[in-house]
Amino acid sequence: MRQFDTGATRDSEEGKNDYEGFYDPLVVEAFGNYMTKHRKQADGQLRDSDNWKKGIPKDAYMKSAWRHFLDVWMEHRGCKSKDGIEEALMALLFNIMGYTYELLKEKTKDKNV
Repeated sequence: MRQFDTGATRDSEEGKNDYEGFYDPLVVEAFGNYMTKHRKQADGQLRDSDNWKKGIPKDAYMKSAWRHFLDVWMEHRGCKSKDGIEEALMALLFNIMGYTYELLKEKTKDKNV
């Protein structure tokens, strides 16, 4: 149990996820900027921000992740990539999150939740 100087009390933080510590606002902002930039479709229309949650095959995420990882690796080794390292990192993060989302959906479905 925690007690604050004001007299308020709260449960202990022990065993609870520390999302504020696990994430960094600069990275979250960069990812948000990346996602906003890529909402515009070839036809000029904006897709919904959560459009990817409608379902993208894991194979598509994997192939894209490899392309963007290659860009990250090239930049890490001092070579120029098509769009630069920050764009490649954010694209890789998108693919990792999307793949994980599909995996977790499958696991939830398997448990009949």
